[in-house]
Order: sequence, then C-alpha cells, then structure tokens
Amino acid sequence: MSASVERLRFGPWLMAARPATLPAGVLPVLLATALAHGEHRARGDVALWAALGAMAIQIGTNLFNDWADFFRGADTAERVGPMRVTQRGLIPPQRVLQAAVATFAAAASCGLFLIPIGGLPIVAVGIVSIAAGVLYTGGPYPLAYHGLGDLFVFIFFGLVATVATYYLHTGTVSSTSVLLGAAVGFFATAILVVNNLRDRHTDARAHKRTLAVRLGAPFSRVQYGVCLLLPYVLAVATAVQNAAWPRLLPLLSLPWVFVLLGRIGRLEGAALNPLLGQTARLELGYTVLMALGLIL
Repeated sequence: MSASVERLRFGPWLMAARPATLPAGVLPVLLATALAHGEHRARGDVALWAALGAMAIQIGTNLFNDWADFFRGADTAERVGPMRVTQRGLIPPQRVLQAAVATFAAAASCGLFLIPIGGLPIVAVGIVSIAAGVLYTGGPYPLAYHGLGDLFVFIFFGLVATVATYYLHTGTVSSTSVLLGAAVGFFATAILVVNNLRDRHTDARAHKRTLAVRLGAPFSRVQYGVCLLLPYVLAVATAVQNAAWPRLLPLLSLPWVFVLLGRIGRLEGAALNPLLGQTARLELGYTVLMALGLIL
C-alpha cells in the first residue's frame, strides 16, 4: 500500500480525533501533577495513566459528538467550523460510533491501573466522566443542546480532572487543587464559548440551544472575557493563600488576554476559527507557567 493511500485512510481519523483539543484534557493532569510535585508527593504512574485516560475520554467524546451532531442535524453543509468527518461522508457513521465506544473502553482500561491507588472514588469519577462524554450530545437530554455544555466543560475539563488527579497523587483534596481546577476549567469553557459563538446561527436552526443561542452574541463575548480573566484572579488567590509568589508567573501571559478580547469583539463566523487555537495556546502558556511556579 502506498504512503499516499495510507495517509488518505489515516487523515480522516486524525481529523475526527481533533488533536488540537487534547490539551484541554491533559493540562489539568499536568497542573495537578505539578502541585503534587511541589509538595514532594507526585507519582509517575499516576501522571502517566491519568494523562492517557484523559486523552482517551477527550477523543471518545470528540468521536461521539461527531456522530451525534450529524444525526441531530447540527452539522450540515452550512457548517463554518472545522470539518466533521461524519457530516462530510469521510468515514461511515457506524464506524465513527464504534471508534467512540472503543476509545471510551480504552479510557476505562487506563482507569484499571488507577483504581488500586484511588479506590472507589476513582471508579465513580471514571464512570461519571465517560457517561458525561456520551451525554454531552447523546441521550434523551443532551447537555450541549440545552445550554449546559459550558457547565459540563468547566466541571469535567477543570475541576474533576484536576482534583481527581491530585487525589490520586496524594490521597487528599486541597483548596489549591480546586482553585487550579477552576482556572483550567475557565480556559476550557472559553474555547467552547468561541465555538458556540461561531455556530450560533446553524445551532439555532438545529434546535441546539447553547448559551450563545439563548442569550446572544453580546453575552458570549462578555462570558469569554470573564473566562479568560478569572484564572489570573485565581492565580493571585493561590499565591496569596500559600504565600507562594512563584505562582504569580502566569501573570506573564496576561497581556495576550487583551489581544484575544479585542479579536472576539470584532470577529464573526469562520473568522473565529483561529481564535480557538489561540485560546488553547493561552491555556497552555498559563498552565506551563503555573506548573513552573508550583514546582518552584
């Protein structure tokens, strides 16, 4: 089989996995691990299996969303966002669904290595996280279609991922782990806000009642700004709370926030697509700086 044919077969699957979204799943693990490392309680096996499990849940959710949004009519030829493989006919819908199930199973397999460390609480976290990945766009009351997607992302890609990983490292939950979880949760929510702001017209026609559809573009732009600024307030809070001034390092990325706020204020439709990656890179920069501060 030629390399070009192989790329043609692999390319749609890579597109369906949406690798650009993977940091949203991994960064909470990085942050919790850095916090535990700063306390001399980090475990390498926890960091490895938690990161792999988080990526598998992220990919499984992406695949299931690709399939579910197509069948619910949210992804149509009018879509202005990045290409979706089911909607474009690049992969048969049933194969996308099967891949989502297999990826969620892989996430559960990663959890098997963590259960002896974290016990029943980690079993509960794993089950709820995978269920939420399905219910985000599936089931009788899909969260994303009823304006609950923002809350889902904040909880599971912020609080749950960070606090659960810290618990696995240390056997405890601290107020700092909650603050850090909220910080990355706000960034992950900001990425979703851009997505929903861009898609609000096609979502409205598909009866996908996101907050951008329910409350309008002005609300979404304010929401985006709040989600980007609050992590810096939380960075100051954890630095003051612990008298740990290296935790102020994320403030070095604050000027970029105002650049992005200027852009979301004037962009519409497909022009918002680059802002997704720019917001994700801001989250990455903030998290790396905070992780450095936690280790120091």
